[in-house]
Amino acid sequence: MATESAGGLNPVEAFALVGVVGVGAQWLAWRFRLPGIVVMLAAGLILGPVTGIFIPSRDIGDLVGPMISLAVAVILFEGGLTLNFKQLADAAPGVRRLVVIGAPVGWFLSSLALAYIAGLSWQAAIVFGGVMIVTGPTVIAPLLRTAKLFNRPAQLLQWEGIVNDAVGALVAVLAVEVVLVRQQELRAGEAIWIFGSGIAFAALVGFGAALGIVRAFRRSLVPEYMKVPLLFVVVIAVFALSDARLHESGLLAVTVMGLIIANANLPSYTEIYRFKEQATTLLLSGVFILLAAGVNLEMLEMLNWRSVLFILSVILLVRPATVLISLAGTPIPWKERLLVAFTGPRGVVLLAISGLFGERLVAEGVADGAVLQPLAFALVLTTVILHGFGLKPLAQKLGLSSGETPGLIIVGGSAFSTGLATALIKADVNVLVTDPNRGMLRSARQAEVPTYYGDILSEAAEHGVEFITYSTILAASDNDAYNTLVATDLAPEFGRDAIWQVSRAKEDRARHSLPSQLGGKAINGGRTLAQYLELLADGWIFRTTRLTEEYTLEDWQAAREGAIPLAIVEENEVRFVGRDEKLTGRPGMRIISLIPPEIAEQIRRESEEVAKERELAREEAKAVREGAGNGSRNGGETRDPADRPDDEVAAKDASDAPEQADAEDGPKQPDKDAKGAYYGGSGQPDGGDAADAPAKDKPE
Repeated sequence: MATESAGGLNPVEAFALVGVVGVGAQWLAWRFRLPGIVVMLAAGLILGPVTGIFIPSRDIGDLVGPMISLAVAVILFEGGLTLNFKQLADAAPGVRRLVVIGAPVGWFLSSLALAYIAGLSWQAAIVFGGVMIVTGPTVIAPLLRTAKLFNRPAQLLQWEGIVNDAVGALVAVLAVEVVLVRQQELRAGEAIWIFGSGIAFAALVGFGAALGIVRAFRRSLVPEYMKVPLLFVVVIAVFALSDARLHESGLLAVTVMGLIIANANLPSYTEIYRFKEQATTLLLSGVFILLAAGVNLEMLEMLNWRSVLFILSVILLVRPATVLISLAGTPIPWKERLLVAFTGPRGVVLLAISGLFGERLVAEGVADGAVLQPLAFALVLTTVILHGFGLKPLAQKLGLSSGETPGLIIVGGSAFSTGLATALIKADVNVLVTDPNRGMLRSARQAEVPTYYGDILSEAAEHGVEFITYSTILAASDNDAYNTLVATDLAPEFGRDAIWQVSRAKEDRARHSLPSQLGGKAINGGRTLAQYLELLADGWIFRTTRLTEEYTLEDWQAAREGAIPLAIVEENEVRFVGRDEKLTGRPGMRIISLIPPEIAEQIRRESEEVAKERELAREEAKAVREGAGNGSRNGGETRDPADRPDDEVAAKDASDAPEQADAEDGPKQPDKDAKGAYYGGSGQPDGGDAADAPAKDKPE
């Protein structure tokens, strides 16, 4: 057990510091929208080699290696839990190729680059080339959340990273055994037996443990409160047992275990996975801090210009060639192939295994094995920074990301949902209305609002809806129980602050109230769906208003007395106004509100006046153009040019007329467009501008 040394921390202080800095780095990354891995690496480097506050080998001692190994095992098990075959969908052919073809091709090309560009011996090259198959699921997962990739490219990267993590470790083990055969003059048969039996043992242990867990959970042999602790214990035991038989084979065992459990369709799978995901976030923070803090700057002096060329060749040649060869002949579009080809960050497993195997090679007389760890750190640091900041722009450039456009899913079709969706679309929000009853989506389809027919909680929705595109949920169906179920089920995935719900009937009564952890937050006014529909039937309309320096929130409130603000769109985010929330206005903020009938009528009258002005401007523009073509204006009448605009000005005036009167720019109101704008009780347009949104594709 390590003890406190001069100038160092004791183990308790060290563990506390790692936890605070690791989680704090992830929070900072979320707060400032930075890649989490980059922030964690920077924090670890500052703590360790830069300031010397925390040196793992000094402050924790021999516990560092086992801690990292166990943490990686839990992380890979959690990764295996995400590999549900039903969710793989149309990415399956690509994943198979990236594993079956990509792994050996990547091993071969990486070994060539190491030998001929980095200048390593063939022994070190084939070992490190095997480890480089790993693309880092611990890095991929946070990057996917940040980049908001569409389903298929995200699945390709995620599955490749998790499966090839175990494959890369085993390939490296195979390479080490080959080196040992040559260095220790072992018989080939003996080496094959050691490697083959170790892999078979690991696979059987992982499969057997998963099968036992599944049967125990299905037969209710384990109470709910003990399921997660039991899983943790079994994962650690499986890893230790397999690793004792063959080094690093435990990674295969825990991955197989997670894969079997993920596809067993256990009723408690969702709760298990969510808890494991949270634990993995904590472990991932700790591992990156430990690895970065343990870097020895003197070790990096072993790198030279050939190392730089090698890293560039991996990013620009080896990785793209591996992916493009693997995916050749598949139906995967070229844009997705290019995205995967130029996205290959390395992470924890590469650092951990390269350090372990580098020491083993040095012990066997392969001197340049000492270069593996600094080379691995340089590769990880470069790829993490490059892809951490580059994946999102690349995905947006290729059209494979939802970008910065805010997104909202409205669960439940109705005139209320259609009117709200249309007003939000005008505010540049990506809206999807879903309902398991096709008839309830009729008004949304007529208004050209994107719709999804089906249950939003179904497995079909996981494949048919790009959930990553949406950041907010509003449960607004005519079934209060279903709304509560949707809000409760999706809250862990989207975050409780992003889950909203129309009020339930009688929820203010004690016998009908629910705990705060059930359902979503109530939107302003605290009305039920039926009450909102009654307002629409009475003539209330939806309205989208943009605040400016000249047209402030106070101006809007004075002009729209009695209006009910429902949602706010600001800084590429959409959120609903909470119950009894006091608004604070800022220029550029858009307010989506319900307007009372008397003000709605005034808007319609003003819209008619603007429409007449608009038509008059068009007629005058046409007359000016025709007059200019005949050498005179207005049939030859002579008028002062200052009394009317020329062709260009007239055309501009005609096009600008509705914009000048748009409620988004101030108190004046626009005319009704071809599609209509306001949705009353019937769900059909009856005037205004809130619905003039672009047509969208309607997913089924």
